[in-house]
Amino acid sequence: MIPEKVASGTPWVWRARFPDFHYEMDVELLKQGFHIAYLDVADLFGSPRAISYGNQFYDELTKKHGFQKKVALEGVSRGGLFIYNWAIANPEKVSCIYADTPVCDFKSWPGGKGASEGSESRWQACLKAYGMTEAEALAYKGNPVDRIQVIAEARIPVLHIISENDQVVPPAENTRLMFSRVPEQFRKDNFKIISVKTGTEKSKGHHFTHPHPGQVVSFIRENTLKKDVKHTSD
Repeated sequence: MIPEKVASGTPWVWRARFPDFHYEMDVELLKQGFHIAYLDVADLFGSPRAISYGNQFYDELTKKHGFQKKVALEGVSRGGLFIYNWAIANPEKVSCIYADTPVCDFKSWPGGKGASEGSESRWQACLKAYGMTEAEALAYKGNPVDRIQVIAEARIPVLHIISENDQVVPPAENTRLMFSRVPEQFRKDNFKIISVKTGTEKSKGHHFTHPHPGQVVSFIRENTLKKDVKHTSD
């Protein structure tokens, strides 16, 4: 999505999965001069192949179209796997991360190996995307919950919104588990949560009306527009 008037520095938001869900903040950022970009790699679950596609996408937008070198990442649900794995591989290219009920461990969803029911069909697709057997996937230590220290050490600001009764992507297996592994010196200022008490019954707590889209807009603006980014041809 191209803004009518591009903000100084050509800032952009890169949305992963469900671009039409909780998009209020994207509409506002578009009005404020941000480009909104989306690449559909949803069924690759943040696998190395997805990251490779992401790298090509990033290069296309920054090198050929002059987009800001540091991008604000947004991930909804399974989009959390992509944005975190891409950020872990490219921490110097990320201004901030905003995640909405994100999957942070594929064993939780789609694996369903904890409190979540998971999705058997998606779990098989995930195993295929990673080229793993189930045993290998269960022993895998490369999920965002396992590697969040990379984000912490890069001092990338992080904001999540979660539903406390989410049965699809339980916070205890995803956001809260991941944040608990962030070293204390990094946690206070750079890892924040907007907590929603209950999501809808129909969605098993996974969906809800966004209570504070303006807070997300401010978070992305403050952490993207202030970045001193050099536009080079490298």
